[in-house]
Amino acid sequence: MGFGNVQISSPTAPIWERYADQFPVRDNLIYLNHAAVSPLPRCTAEAIRHFVDDCLHWGSLHYSEWLDVYQGVRAAAADLINCTPGEIALVKNTSEGIATIAMGINWKRGDRVVGFREEFPANLYPWKRLESKGVEVTWLSITDPLERIDEATRGARLLSISFVNFLSGYRAPLQAIGEICRRNRCIYIVDAIQGMGAFPLDVRACQIDALAADGHKWMLGPEGCGILYINPQLQEQVEPVEFGWTNVAKYADYSSRDMTLRPDAARYECGTLNTPGCFGLKASLEFLLEVGIEEISAAVCSHAGRIASGAQAKGYELMGRIRTPETASGIVSFRKHGADCTEIVRLLRDRHIIAAPRAGWIRTSPHFYLSPDQIEEMVDALP
Repeated sequence: MGFGNVQISSPTAPIWERYADQFPVRDNLIYLNHAAVSPLPRCTAEAIRHFVDDCLHWGSLHYSEWLDVYQGVRAAAADLINCTPGEIALVKNTSEGIATIAMGINWKRGDRVVGFREEFPANLYPWKRLESKGVEVTWLSITDPLERIDEATRGARLLSISFVNFLSGYRAPLQAIGEICRRNRCIYIVDAIQGMGAFPLDVRACQIDALAADGHKWMLGPEGCGILYINPQLQEQVEPVEFGWTNVAKYADYSSRDMTLRPDAARYECGTLNTPGCFGLKASLEFLLEVGIEEISAAVCSHAGRIASGAQAKGYELMGRIRTPETASGIVSFRKHGADCTEIVRLLRDRHIIAAPRAGWIRTSPHFYLSPDQIEEMVDALP
């Protein structure tokens, strides 16, 4: 599946042993920063190298293969979130995906959006910007109960929330919120970048109308290549604001001046795509599907739980709610009174352990291929 053969050890070995060969980064670092930028698996690097070598020697002679790869990304992403390839557009990043929705809807003065104060700017600025157009935004907290979300969505046109919060790691109850949005006839948007690839995600079961995610975090892909899921009903309400030659149905006929849109989500693809990124993202998505998201999820939660309990045992305060099986994710942020988080991250880095300083907290985010011993080494290194 994908480019290169994914070699695994014994099929009965733990998941981090079976796929260790795919992650040479393990030879150099204990990498706990997948909520920022992930190292590439070997199969992904090989896929990108295949494209680069092909261009080096043959130019665009094999362009038809590129088209197949674009469709392969759509197909793999669709398998990952339970939709059809025609509901997937290829975008540069999460911001572009969310902005496509925010800018493409014909807003009217008095329309209302429900947003969340703790969001990463990519899922906050587009909605805040609508306020200048007379759109009201009801700002909630991700810690608000479902009853408050239900109340806020009554009469609202759209709600947008992250699958996993970028700092606290809180994993939102997507299915419950989806039921609320459907009941209240509210468009439901999800920023999935901090959960897609690490946790199961079913847009049908959760009744999600649109979802955006860049591939360079938990999906283990390269930067600058992501996906936008948008269901057919919402496609009829969202105009492509970025408009170029590939938005239209007859994009392959350069002499045509027919501006009829493509009949699916590809109508939001404006011009030439990030082809090396697509080669890489396709390989990463197919790799994740091969490993299995359920097993990945279990490993990620186990690693994150070890970090959380280990940090608490050493006197660190955890950010966010008490971790539960329903709300926990791969992100664990913690701090200690009187300690400088940036200095602690530097001390860890000196020991080849990679975490991130975020707003006064130490943020860790382990993926499935790390071993429990590596997690314990990180905890032992905390001052």
